[in-house]
Amino acid sequence: MKVRPAAVAGSFYPADPHRLEAEVRSHLAAADPPLDVRPKALVAPHAGYIYSGPVAGSAFRQLEPWRGAIDRVVLLGPSHFVPFAGLALPSTRAFATPLGDVPIASDAANRLADLPQVVVADRPHSREHALEVELPFLQVALGRFELVPLAVGDAEPEDVAEVLDRLWGGEETLIVVSTDLSHYHGYATAAARDRATADAIVALDMERIAADDACGWNPLRGLLLAARRCGLVVTELDLRSSGDTVGGRDQVVGYGAFALA
Repeated sequence: MKVRPAAVAGSFYPADPHRLEAEVRSHLAAADPPLDVRPKALVAPHAGYIYSGPVAGSAFRQLEPWRGAIDRVVLLGPSHFVPFAGLALPSTRAFATPLGDVPIASDAANRLADLPQVVVADRPHSREHALEVELPFLQVALGRFELVPLAVGDAEPEDVAEVLDRLWGGEETLIVVSTDLSHYHGYATAAARDRATADAIVALDMERIAADDACGWNPLRGLLLAARRCGLVVTELDLRSSGDTVGGRDQVVGYGAFALA
């Protein structure tokens, strides 16, 4: 395939482009205004928009002042369906959403070619929602940009950080890690667990984050390691759960939004 088709349009978010853009814009408009600093990286959730869209809006509204200045996005998220070792870059030339095709950076494969933890593979991407659901937010917030999409399997923080070092770039490059937080605890338990995880993220303390704290813990920990080495500061933007966004508090999923600058 030259273009990876949208896998979860119509389920995680609207398939109609007009409805999709309107929903994304509503989440962005409802978020707090952007910080005064340009983010180098964002952490955002990846559930269906009815669940995590408000929290995703808090992350991606940070890009409002930088539209036209950021034209490259390195997007990392977990592989929910295909187990593998390392990080997977697709062979396709673009990812499709109802808002249009997002071109994949043509130089990405060459930049990563000698790293043993990086493979070129389409299977981890074919059904994966963790990267896809971030794209409409990025399309509305940034307009046109090129993408480096990396599904992350079993990878140590050092493996991820090494890849990020290769792709770090300058002010034109944004890094986005896609992850939800705790899964299927009662509301109070989830709030306490997610508070501890958020505190660890703000402290750049990857050692305090475990697999059951965040489904994207592998890319998240790698980002925190790279950010710590680069002296970045983390700002917590939002911390909620599905119990806050759609109600129902017996079993909730946690969502957080963070900016690193």
